[in-house]
Amino acid sequence: KKHLGLQTDDYGTTFEWRSSENPNQKGFTQWSPMKDNTTYFKPSEKDFMVNYCVENLVELVEELKKEGVTILDEIASYDYGKFVHILDPDGHSIELWEPVNEVYDEMVEKKTES
Repeated sequence: KKHLGLQTDDYGTTFEWRSSENPNQKGFTQWSPMKDNTTYFKPSEKDFMVNYCVENLVELVEELKKEGVTILDEIASYDYGKFVHILDPDGHSIELWEPVNEVYDEMVEKKTES
């Protein structure tokens, strides 16, 4: 926050952007640093994880299963979206998120403007 000018809260910061195809549609990129001792990325041994926003998470997970992708957990549903974690071929954890942008926009405390 001090050196980069990011507006942070307990979860990091959110960068808001607009769809080039539909400027009225908001999207978000979340930057969330974790404590050194986090186990959130397990079973990956990496100290980071990429989160991809996706559409139709339930259908995507079914397709990934057919393709032999390792699904690490069940789909978790919240007011602001659905989440699931997968492993890439190199053993890196990846979080897939089907956001509910309208709800997420209302709940975010701090946003960093570009």
